[in-house]
Amino acid sequence: MRFLANWFTALPAEKASPKASDGASDGASDSASPDASESSQPSTGSSPSAEPSSSPSGFLEPDPSEPTLPGLEPIVENAPSTLRPWLAFGIPIVAALIITWLVWFILARLLRKRPRVKEQLGRLQIPVFCLLLSVGLMFGTPGVIEDEGFAVALAVILKVAAVASITWLAVTVLSVVEVSVIVHYEESGDPRQVAKLRTQMTLMRRLVTAIVLVLGVGAVLLMIPSVRAMGATVLASAGLISVVAGLAVQGVLTNVFAGLQLAFSDAIRVEDIVVVEGQRGNVKEITLTYVVVKLVDGRNVILPSTYFTTTPFENWSRGGEEINGSVTLDLRWDAPVAALRKRVDQLLDATDLWDGRYSETVVTNAAGGNMELTVMLSARNPGDLWDLKNYIRENLVHEVMTKYPESLPKVVGGGNAA
Repeated sequence: MRFLANWFTALPAEKASPKASDGASDGASDSASPDASESSQPSTGSSPSAEPSSSPSGFLEPDPSEPTLPGLEPIVENAPSTLRPWLAFGIPIVAALIITWLVWFILARLLRKRPRVKEQLGRLQIPVFCLLLSVGLMFGTPGVIEDEGFAVALAVILKVAAVASITWLAVTVLSVVEVSVIVHYEESGDPRQVAKLRTQMTLMRRLVTAIVLVLGVGAVLLMIPSVRAMGATVLASAGLISVVAGLAVQGVLTNVFAGLQLAFSDAIRVEDIVVVEGQRGNVKEITLTYVVVKLVDGRNVILPSTYFTTTPFENWSRGGEEINGSVTLDLRWDAPVAALRKRVDQLLDATDLWDGRYSETVVTNAAGGNMELTVMLSARNPGDLWDLKNYIRENLVHEVMTKYPESLPKVVGGGNAA
């Protein structure tokens, strides 16, 4: 730390010891003769005191216009010099620990009947402690540390730590609020509304988190005087920079706005069953730029958010969980429709996958010596419907193959499908 402080600051020698400079000036005044002072000519060179410093001290040098924080001098001024640094660091640490413990003790008492909310608030302990500690050290260390280079470097580090702690705390608060709201609605809300709320809260939390992180990084950079001096130049070229940046991130911003549109238009929600690219799957994750769909075979398909705003797709969960479907078979005209209809009724009565709302077996087409037998049925949710359709299809195929093989459809070139 001492090495870093000396490397960054490299303070001029005349700033290190004001008393020594005063003494040197007094001695110089005593030794200078009146004749010499009267006959002295203006020097073409610059004196060391007037020469601007070319050292990198400006990088971490505190801004003179900033107010000086009160330190702990009144508390530690009577302590031995060897104990002053320990008191300057120890008092803020102990104070931060006590305040953090006291706050969480009170919250634990108030939230003892809501354990899930209490658990989420527990995630704020470390960010709050870091914030209190950094602020306490900012107030405690000025004027106590004798080494000016180390004091300047430490002041900048503590400012950065305070801003980082605030950013960390804000991001954690957003996550805690998101989880707490979702937990509240899960206990008393409709599952569909909970899914909608979870989707919207997740996307908004990610967007606000990104904004908070950008502001935090910007605040840290503006603490450096050399970076702050570049602000005017950056603002002067902001128009050109914005155009270049806009062209560079055009695709990303398009997906971001598409993700926000998906969240607030309620087109899809997490756990919705959708059909994309001809394949069925469950929506597992919705981000600002992409959507993850898990297919029935276990594969994860990652689609850009713009896919769902520009391409038609099926959402089987839209409008409620109850859903209807159909199974079709191609048979010859002499197939026993009445017997197959009776078999379908027996199969539906024997399974729990059918919700009992609707079923019908009809011939929906007949051409070229073949007919299309369609079984229409209903289920409680898309998952049950998928299993029910497979169940009916398998059993009907087995029924026709074993009992009515002559009813198998004709194929090109003669003969039956078997």
